[in-house]
Amino acid sequence: MSQKKTVWFEVEEKETIENCLKRIADEGYLVAGRKEEPLFAEVNGEYVPIRQLIKFKGILIEGNI
Repeated sequence: MSQKKTVWFEVEEKETIENCLKRIADEGYLVAGRKEEPLFAEVNGEYVPIRQLIKFKGILIEGNI
């Protein structure tokens, strides 16, 4: 099965950034970008931030195809 050339990896809720970067490398990708998005929840009719979503863009390492 062939792997996608570009994949977005999300840091899981109980995962450290370091562990996520290791997981990306173990799957044969190099980090090429990062983005952060706030995650909101509705509390009493207002939206409040509950945590930050961190995502890394992984590019497939040539030769791992």
